Amino acid sequence: MNAPTPVAQHWTERCDLACAFRWTARLGMHEAVANHFSLAVNADGTRFLINPRARHFARLRASDLIEIDACDPRTMDRPDAPDPTAWGLHGAIHRACPGARAVLHVHSRYATVLASLADSRLPPVDQNSAMFFRRHAVDEGYGGMAFEAEGERLARHLSDPKVRTLVLGNHGVLVIGATVAEAFDRLYYFERAAETYILALQTGRPLRLLPDDVAEKTAREWEDYPPTAAAHLAELRAILDVEGSDYAT
Repeated sequence: MNAPTPVAQHWTERCDLACAFRWTARLGMHEAVANHFSLAVNADGTRFLINPRARHFARLRASDLIEIDACDPRTMDRPDAPDPTAWGLHGAIHRACPGARAVLHVHSRYATVLASLADSRLPPVDQNSAMFFRRHAVDEGYGGMAFEAEGERLARHLSDPKVRTLVLGNHGVLVIGATVAEAFDRLYYFERAAETYILALQTGRPLRLLPDDVAEKTAREWEDYPPTAAAHLAELRAILDVEGSDYAT
């Protein structure tokens, strides 16, 4: 039997990632042909799939994703080299954080508004935001575009095993997960929680903050709740399949 072609390898993961790109675009959480999602495909996390340079999320297919090596500086000399900030940010995280299998970074509307506030923490104002209570970090040292030095600095925030969501001050948001489904579900809920918080601020009325003990209890209940991330992504794939999308080609 012939060995699978490079594109045929990790096909399910490629299709999951392509679905995440398509749905992120449908939700308007992407930005032009910027932003990047990546997924580690080897044991130490240093080989990963990522979207090709300057391609719109709404058109990405499983076969379009490129596989690169976070430890190979010649990557940027390839004819299909990724965006330099994709290499700088995602390469740094995959080198430093083997547990960060999926890394999703966007400049989504409400998370980026949150990242623009002097205090970019997400307070527990509802059940969704309580999911992230003491489980997200805020980077307050924005130093410019996410080339390699900036990516390495940002990766250090993810050394805390509780931190799976990083608000990039003056920039956007980044989430990590063990699978595409887990990371996408986290990204979805963080954007929804940020939306609720920003809209609540816009009323100008006092916020009903959860007490710390209740927020922590709720966060733990989220962690112990029967997993739904895989079902969430499976349903999105099913919708795209019914619509005749070419994401899985």
